[in-house]
This record gives sequence, C-alpha cells and structure tokens, in this order.
Amino acid sequence: MPDASTSISKASKAAADAAAESERSLADLAKRTEKAIQEGLAELRARSRDYADVAGERFDVAQKYVVERVQERPVAATLTALGVGVVLGILLSGRRR
Repeated sequence: MPDASTSISKASKAAADAAAESERSLADLAKRTEKAIQEGLAELRARSRDYADVAGERFDVAQKYVVERVQERPVAATLTALGVGVVLGILLSGRRR
C-alpha cells in the first residue's frame, strides 16, 4: 500500500501544480487581454477626436458657404427654405393621419 499512497500523493501534487500553472496562465492572459483592450480604446479615442475635428472643420466650411449664398441671394434662399418647410410639413402631416 505504500506504493499506492505514494502514487496518489504524486498524482495529487501533479494535479495541484497543473492547476496552479493554469491559474497563472489565465491571469497572464487576462492581463494581456486587458492591455490590448485598453490600447484599442485609446486608439479609438484618438481616431474619433480626429474624425470629430475634421467633421467640425467641414461643418464650418459648409456653414460659411450657406451664409455666403444666402447673402448673395436672400430672396431665393428664403423661397427655398419656405419650399423645404412646406414639403416637410406635408410629409409629416401625412404620417399623422
């Protein structure tokens, strides 16, 4: 029986060692995954700031363009806005019926 208990003891130690190694591997994997996610989020934040800046610049250019066109032709701009308002009013009132 001493051989059986020795074998059981060795098997138990091997299982405990394997479990500890698995635990260390999982902890390491979790750290690497967290780091990769944080780096990805940082890159996403940087890109979104760039896109927001570009969109803001384009919006400013478009706003200047519209203001210039309205100043050049105020009557045409007023009639266009009125026409768009009428069309939207018709479309929205058709949905409520």
